[in-house]
Amino acid sequence: MISGQPQVKVLGVGIDGVTMEESVRFIRGALEEGRRLRVVTANPEMILRAESDEGLREILSQADFVVPDGEGVVWAARVLGSRLPERVTGIDLARRLLEEGATYGWRVFFVGGKPGVADEAAVRVRREFPGLMVGTHHGYFAADEEDEADVLALIREFRPDILLAGMGVPFQEVWLSKYPDLAGVRVGVGGTFDVFAGRAKRAPGWVQRLRLEWLFRLLREPKRFRRQLVLPRYMWRVIRQRVFGP
Repeated sequence: MISGQPQVKVLGVGIDGVTMEESVRFIRGALEEGRRLRVVTANPEMILRAESDEGLREILSQADFVVPDGEGVVWAARVLGSRLPERVTGIDLARRLLEEGATYGWRVFFVGGKPGVADEAAVRVRREFPGLMVGTHHGYFAADEEDEADVLALIREFRPDILLAGMGVPFQEVWLSKYPDLAGVRVGVGGTFDVFAGRAKRAPGWVQRLRLEWLFRLLREPKRFRRQLVLPRYMWRVIRQRVFGP
């Protein structure tokens, strides 16, 4: 809880009711005060998975800050009789933190994606935010303890203020929870680096405003259809919570 208000509970996962700018101010304040934060960007898929995955549910409950990544989380709060002021997506939060980083001289590290993706993302980010310090490593190291040790050493040597991890759910949440010393602020950002690198395209602003970004992504990437099947189950579970309680 960061805003003085109780978290909104969606299928047992507590979501902080904050705007994007409140989120950025909170993170900036933590860095200025030397406090460490682990930030979760919770979307419907993650929330539904946590309902049956006790380990993930515990990791989410121990996060310092959980933002509503997606219109589906804002909708669920409304159905459950609460209110979240707006969605705070991982990609938008990451971009705002890069803007702040360029202003305040923060060091940012990208870890995740296929080999080359984080590097390409960093090149574009440095072009957009000249002078921003960005370190990178791909996310294909989890199966090898020696490779993971090398990645951990690289990140610690870089000493990032912000660590953005784009390695998918639940691995990025599990991994970030294991290593609190890696950065001042650790944030799971899913497929953000693919967009930053130009390998994936985001929905136009008008599509986002219509709350149809999920449909845009499905039309561009039909292979996501199986993942989208989570949404009807999620909606049913939220309605069931509304009717029968937690």
